[in-house]
Amino acid sequence: MTGYQGFGVLLARLSAHMTLDIGVLARRAGVPEPELRSVLAGVAPTPSLLRSLGPALGMHAVDVFVMAGATVPDDLAPLDAGARKWVPHVVQHALDLPSEKKSELRHLVRSLPQRKLAQPPPFPQLFDPPAGPPGALLVRMLRYRNLDWMGMARTFHFLTGRYWSASTYGMVGAGRKQLAPDLVADFGTLLGIPVGDLTALTGIAPSEEPHTQEPAAADMAELIWDLRRLTADQVRHTSEAAASMRTT
Repeated sequence: MTGYQGFGVLLARLSAHMTLDIGVLARRAGVPEPELRSVLAGVAPTPSLLRSLGPALGMHAVDVFVMAGATVPDDLAPLDAGARKWVPHVVQHALDLPSEKKSELRHLVRSLPQRKLAQPPPFPQLFDPPAGPPGALLVRMLRYRNLDWMGMARTFHFLTGRYWSASTYGMVGAGRKQLAPDLVADFGTLLGIPVGDLTALTGIAPSEEPHTQEPAAADMAELIWDLRRLTADQVRHTSEAAASMRTT
């Protein structure tokens, strides 16, 4: 699979993998079944439909917008592009914390007040074209978790032990480098999406070669998600708090 096949195709494959009948999916999403069937047939989905499909599929709504190659609404985009440099620091400090300290850190992040946008999203200088081959789809999902190419390289390394250069992620995101099978599980770790779902979306099965991952990596996907709507100062404060928890 080398190119974008359309949202209807992706949705049909994902629904089949989840053994979700279209009627059941429509009821879960609270949308008319004929509207959903028209999308499967190639009609462009509305933003309200994409929002509704997120929880119905057990996914974040922003990932469904990315699947559709649609413009992501401001309230789903990262709040502050300046915060992205601190996200890998938070992961690095939080990864080895005991479970009670991780819970404390998550509580801290969720208690921070939501502030006004630091700059208008969707940060076009960072984002690749809205639709492309499988690797571009997954890289774009990570973009909306406020990870740039360098952030991806560092965070993948912390969580999976695998290191690719930042420019390599850029090439995958631009569709100039094919998504390798052994990276599918790694993307699942960072995105918090089951590998089977990613295989259904991309058509690429993960490598059968064993690959050691940090046991606590799954917790980090949720933490990364929580950080995306915070300002740079708030994420920096979170990083400092996580570092302090390692010494206490």
